[in-house]
Amino acid sequence: MSDPDDSPTLGRLVEQLSEQTSRLVRAEVALAKAELATKAKASGIGIGLFAAAGVIVLYAIGVLIWSAVLGLGEAWPLWLSALVIGVVMLLLAGGLVMGGVNLLQRASTRPESIDRVKRDIATVRSSLASTTTKEDLS
Repeated sequence: MSDPDDSPTLGRLVEQLSEQTSRLVRAEVALAKAELATKAKASGIGIGLFAAAGVIVLYAIGVLIWSAVLGLGEAWPLWLSALVIGVVMLLLAGGLVMGGVNLLQRASTRPESIDRVKRDIATVRSSLASTTTKEDLS
């Protein structure tokens, strides 16, 4: 048989709960920081891709205008080549925009650690509620 003195006291159980809760919260905060840092980096890259796309669009507009001017006054091959370069630049800008949108969409999702913290809080509350109910019945 076990000795009644071997079972932990209510004070010790509350102390253990406090220590474990504190450790859990610190671990969840560290995990949330790591997730947010990763997503912030992806957001920064996405914003950089948008900026690069903007610069390329500006150059493409210049090239397209230049090709229209040359097309009016010159022979066919010169302006056609300028037009092709302008279209290729616009296609490149479109690819950069799509990449930026993709990265920003992935970065803007809610961190999974928030859901885990909410689950942990609900678990602690239900444990405390069941402990209180058991004590009331005694």
